[in-house]
Amino acid sequence: MEKKLIELQQISKRYDLPSQSNVTILEDVNLCIKEGEFVSILGPSGSGKSTLLRIIAGLVSPSQGAILYNGKSIVGTNPGVGMVFQSFALFPWLTVLENVKLGLENRPLREEEKLRRALSVIDMVGLDGFEGAYPKELSGGMRQRVGIGRALVMEPDILLMDEPFSALDVLTAENLKRDMLELWTEKKIPTKSIIMVTHSIEEAVYMSDRAIVLSRDPARVISDIQIQMPHWRDKQEPQFTALVDRIYSILTKREIKAVELPGELKKKIEKIPEVRTGALTGFIELIDDLGNQVDLYKLADQLSLNLEDFLPIVETAQLLGFATILQGDIDLTDKGHQFAEASVLQRKEIFKDQVQLHVRIMEKIMWTLHSKSNNKMDREFFVEIFEKHFGTEEAIHQLDTLIDWGRYAELFAYDEKAKVLYLEHEIAETAQ
Repeated sequence: MEKKLIELQQISKRYDLPSQSNVTILEDVNLCIKEGEFVSILGPSGSGKSTLLRIIAGLVSPSQGAILYNGKSIVGTNPGVGMVFQSFALFPWLTVLENVKLGLENRPLREEEKLRRALSVIDMVGLDGFEGAYPKELSGGMRQRVGIGRALVMEPDILLMDEPFSALDVLTAENLKRDMLELWTEKKIPTKSIIMVTHSIEEAVYMSDRAIVLSRDPARVISDIQIQMPHWRDKQEPQFTALVDRIYSILTKREIKAVELPGELKKKIEKIPEVRTGALTGFIELIDDLGNQVDLYKLADQLSLNLEDFLPIVETAQLLGFATILQGDIDLTDKGHQFAEASVLQRKEIFKDQVQLHVRIMEKIMWTLHSKSNNKMDREFFVEIFEKHFGTEEAIHQLDTLIDWGRYAELFAYDEKAKVLYLEHEIAETAQ
């Protein structure tokens, strides 16, 4: 029986912000990582993937729940993990050798042993000959190899990788992925398990034994998928593409998340994806040109869009009734085709109807503006309401998106200099 390395039991994470409600990032997450597993964590942007990884590492404390390493509860830094960051996180004034040795700084080892381990790892990750080089002399891929070497020199039971390939160009990333897989599958590294946060479904299916899929607002585990294809995997194989389509289907299934606003804005509302109208319009036009039932995985690949950028556009098309998703394929509704083929002015009218029909918070904004005698309201009024439920940063993003949608639909106008939303004279008269 495979040994359990990490267990997360009912993990939740909340941030208590001054004069705001609690913002919950993770809720009731239960997860078990066994020896010999390569596990990927997937989810929409802002779903708490990196927070979960940092909780495993002991860099962030959970608000609730327990973390077990080798069956024992831990508090603080997890002694059995090494971490690779997206941003390389190297010290520019240290050489490759010195950066790698830094991973052994607090280990009770003789200097000769630290040097031996560091040189061995440098050779392992393909940087032999660059021991005396500084980070500024290295390419992005080589810098990330230094980051991986610094984590591996600790000989951790669990290697944590937070989007380790996202800052690299495509060719460099592919090369590094293959090298990492070779080290892992051929047991050239002492690591017993790897946990990787990624925004690429294809990357997860290519590299992992399991894919953990998180929801958003707050994050929960909504799927735990075993990937049983042997390495090396062919990305053109029907089994590979079918699994990618399955995960796309899981991630694009809309869940209604409602929050409640105080006072006159008291009906339940749904948080909206942060997508501008220009991007949505172009996306709907493209789907219309491509015809019926477009494969989301292939489309994202053709557009060179990762999950973080692509998924919100798909969600918005669904939310506004312009598209439907079935088994990883997207198809425009009649309203979507109508929007794609309409003139510029007709599109504005269609968009206006769909926003008023599907986005309840827009109705509340309009109610507020119509209720004011001068048909104006400071931006800060809406920010203060939203931040009680979303947190300050997210409240600002939500309002910016709603302002973009409202202006495009000509529901209201916005004075950026005065920071005021207002009804133009003809809009106010039409409503009366």
